[in-house]
Amino acid sequence: MRFRVPLSTIFACLLAAVLLAGCGTSGSGSAGASGHASEEAAERAEEAAAKREEAGEIAHDRELLSAIESKKKEQAAEENSKKREQQANARAKKREEAAKAAVKKREAEAEAKLKQKEAEAQAKRREEAAKLAAAKKREEAEKKKRLKETQSGTSTVPSTTTTPAPSG
Repeated sequence: MRFRVPLSTIFACLLAAVLLAGCGTSGSGSAGASGHASEEAAERAEEAAAKREEAGEIAHDRELLSAIESKKKEQAAEENSKKREQQANARAKKREEAAKAAVKKREAEAEAKLKQKEAEAQAKRREEAAKLAAAKKREEAEKKKRLKETQSGTSTVPSTTTTPAPSG
């Protein structure tokens, strides 16, 4: 979009220069000088208009550049935000997996401990059963021994009788 203001200013300056040139025709010496002055004024007006137009274009270019840069910054911020979100999700997933692994480990340890206690209890029961069986065998052996002794008429108590020694 071009600026129309500078063009109208140029035409106004040219019109003013023409009018000034027309008014200054009364003398022959001053007519050449005023014509030359009006040409210089018109050139200056054109240069000023060109500078204003150029300044307007520069300002417009700066606005475009600023818009582009802000868009780039916004895109970079969005990308960074997505990366941070992905990293946070990954960390959360790792924590979740670690928690699950810890639970499994505790469960395995508890199960192993329970099995150990059960094995110890079973070993203790076997030991008690073996002791009981040994005691039962001893008791039965003693009963058999007593029964034999009562049937044969001898007692289990050793006799304390002494035999006399031959005299001689």
